[in-house]
Amino acid sequence: MADTRKPTFKRKAGARAGVVSAERSLDDSVGGPQEAARGKDSNVLAFPEPKGRKRRRTVLTALAVIVVLVAGILVAAIYSPVFAVRTVSVEGTKLLQPGAVQKALEPVKGKPLPQVSDAEIAALLKPLVQVRSVSTEARPPSELLVHIVERVPVALVKSGDNYLLVDVDGVQLGSTADPASVPLPLVDGQGANQDLFKAITSVLATLPPDVLAKMASASATSPDAVELKLTDGKIVVWGNADEKELKARVLEALLKAPANPKVPVNVYDVSAPRHPFTK
Repeated sequence: MADTRKPTFKRKAGARAGVVSAERSLDDSVGGPQEAARGKDSNVLAFPEPKGRKRRRTVLTALAVIVVLVAGILVAAIYSPVFAVRTVSVEGTKLLQPGAVQKALEPVKGKPLPQVSDAEIAALLKPLVQVRSVSTEARPPSELLVHIVERVPVALVKSGDNYLLVDVDGVQLGSTADPASVPLPLVDGQGANQDLFKAITSVLATLPPDVLAKMASASATSPDAVELKLTDGKIVVWGNADEKELKARVLEALLKAPANPKVPVNVYDVSAPRHPFTK
């Protein structure tokens, strides 16, 4: 039904004579206050959300879901009995008996692979003095591979009626009653102090295995005067610990050089490895 009310005409203050304005109060408008309010709201424009922002939100949501799934998988792997250690394999043992290593590692069996660390394996093998270092490799679902780096004997030290096999640090790795059965030089462990003993063994540890096997003994009057004696009686003047690797290569080359019957060699001097000489 049409609104038959007529608008109210007023003269505004300050308006010129003859100018009349018409206005309708909100209360008199069609539909009343509610319709006016809706009309006011309809003047607000709704802009669509930028595509970039929507895309970023989608990507972040997907990443969050992936992180939760991966975390769940990791937790399941760490604690799942499916990945429990059932087999322990050992590589790198020469001095050690495999049975002794297996016995020392028995506590890790039944433990999930992700929970076994190199530090734990090293602690279990610490009583075995032949072990220098260890590393592990998990082979799912149930195998643990243990790589062992053993200490290397470089000399024999007489102890009573036996001869001890020692490494560069003087760690005893075994013993023998027959020194001829072990191709290692004899070192006087009783007469040499710790500094001299270390100087000697560090030199021996630098020598290639085939050169070390030719040594009968090693001695030193000071850390700067290490001397080696070969099984054929010839002498190697080594000097100090400087440039050990270079000296070892030079000595190896000298020992492999063809012998000259007219010029017999009794001394190999590599104390100055860039200017070695024989006499």
